Amino acid sequence: MHTILVLGGYGFFGERICHALASDSNIRLFIGGRDESKAKQLALKLGINVEQGIAVDAHSPMLAQYLNELKINTVIHTAGPFQRQHYSVARAAIEAGCNYIDLADGRDFVAGISELDDLACARQVLVTSGASSLPALSSAVVDRYLPRFSRLDAIRHGIGSGARAPGLATMRGVFGYCGKPFVCLIDGKWRQVFGWLDLQRYQFPNPVGARLLGNCDVPDLVLFPQRYPDVKTVTFKAGFANSSGHLVVWTGAQLVRYKLLPGLSALVTPLNKISHWLEPFVSEKGGMFVELEGVGLDEKPLKLTWYLIAAQNHGPHIPCGAAIALAQKLACGEKLRGELQYGATPCMGLLTVEEYLAALQKYDIQEIPA
Repeated sequence: MHTILVLGGYGFFGERICHALASDSNIRLFIGGRDESKAKQLALKLGINVEQGIAVDAHSPMLAQYLNELKINTVIHTAGPFQRQHYSVARAAIEAGCNYIDLADGRDFVAGISELDDLACARQVLVTSGASSLPALSSAVVDRYLPRFSRLDAIRHGIGSGARAPGLATMRGVFGYCGKPFVCLIDGKWRQVFGWLDLQRYQFPNPVGARLLGNCDVPDLVLFPQRYPDVKTVTFKAGFANSSGHLVVWTGAQLVRYKLLPGLSALVTPLNKISHWLEPFVSEKGGMFVELEGVGLDEKPLKLTWYLIAAQNHGPHIPCGAAIALAQKLACGEKLRGELQYGATPCMGLLTVEEYLAALQKYDIQEIPA
């Protein structure tokens, strides 16, 4: 059997991944985290041996030795925020001869994972970062429709969440750049924008409807110009199901931009609690879009938009799709897309849209193809 350790396995995304993998007959699952009791409780809930819920310090210098003792084949790292992390977990996995998958959303973290390529190749393991909605799913969408273009000029994409509040680690990551500057490619030039500003009202298909969106600093902003070198514009925006809540964050971002506040990190915990209280009163539906613009094969202007719509608060399962799909492929010995079997790379080109969404098929998540 293929033995998998999910770090942060009882967390917001980790628990969802464990639910998907626990019943796979090819996989022996370990649920890891700092709180052993929570890990064991989830193991009992999933119907696996309670001893497979274990205490693990993801950043312990002894992690590689521990992975060897457990005979782990693949590590799935979900314990963010990744914006302030180094590659200690990935390095430990490589040292132990394990594959490594993470759900990182930090721009520099995901883009920089390739620095471990020589080490991963030497140990013949797969190391991939950003196995999530961005860039794994977003890049798969662009790859699917790229053959329809003779020249792709712009990629504009975004996410409008449902009512379910994300975990604290995710909120710390995305709130960390509220009102802070970063650059993105617009009309062929790298321009400075500010986190959660440039408010836009975006119309998703029904039943999601209109959502307020703001700038987010994500891996795609640096990875897509490298992967699609003809592209002149790459933007990404996100927003909340509650417009009032989004306006609160937008106001805070303005205060940070003009240095009236040092940041919003101190507000993460209370805002997370408020979000949980408001869940019953906010739409449980969310959506993702990828808009491509350029010149078609007939040399005429071409614009395509792909959507993913989630209902019943199933949107938080979407970021888990890539880790689930990759883990299942590794467990049954399937070749990955492009036949990349080892090395270190951002999670692009490893899965098709169909393979990604197949991992989510039991949820109320519907694709609207372009």
